[in-house]
Amino acid sequence: MVRTDLTRERDRRSDDRAALDQLLDEELIAHVAVVRDHGPVVVPTAFARDGDALVLHGSVGSGWMRHAKAGGALAISVAHLDGLIVARSAFHSSLRYRSAVLFGTGTVLEGKERERALDRITDKLLPGRTAEVRRPLRRELLATMVLRVPIVEWSLKVSAGWPSDEPDDLTGNAWAGVIHVGAPTRWAEPAPDLAFGVAVPVSVRRLVARDDGPGLA
Repeated sequence: MVRTDLTRERDRRSDDRAALDQLLDEELIAHVAVVRDHGPVVVPTAFARDGDALVLHGSVGSGWMRHAKAGGALAISVAHLDGLIVARSAFHSSLRYRSAVLFGTGTVLEGKERERALDRITDKLLPGRTAEVRRPLRRELLATMVLRVPIVEWSLKVSAGWPSDEPDDLTGNAWAGVIHVGAPTRWAEPAPDLAFGVAVPVSVRRLVARDDGPGLA
């Protein structure tokens, strides 16, 4: 058995690479696990998919990134909550979700490849932002490590079902169904020290416009 095999709920396994890419493109945070000399560590970090690889960045002084630079193994988890499965009993209540785990090692990117990967992460967090700000300074680039992790060994698990209750509970008076969970509401609030007259950029307006929340403060 390989480590990407599911030992439970095998019916939720998906080998759909397009579905994996969709999940990786939607989510902004990945949890990266490493095992260091003092024990296991899990670190949440921003990431982006760049074709057939993930790109991650952090400080050159980061312990887990130094571990990865030295060839240490990585396990990366990405998940999205789609809804709450509300059964007629607490035992059978569950979640609708999509989750992926990827295994591999990272390669440190330098030069133009590093800048391109950083642009990729920036524009994933806020599409179009790199065109609105200055280029990174040399000292900023020297302080930042960027890793490329190929998408080779992975597993994807999808839960999209309905409550699976005991037969005797089906005629009971407890409600059952699914509560759909949408994306969090977004709104933009200017920094307290923002210079007078600086307009909200197009990238921010586009992102805020995706939701029906408070909008622009």
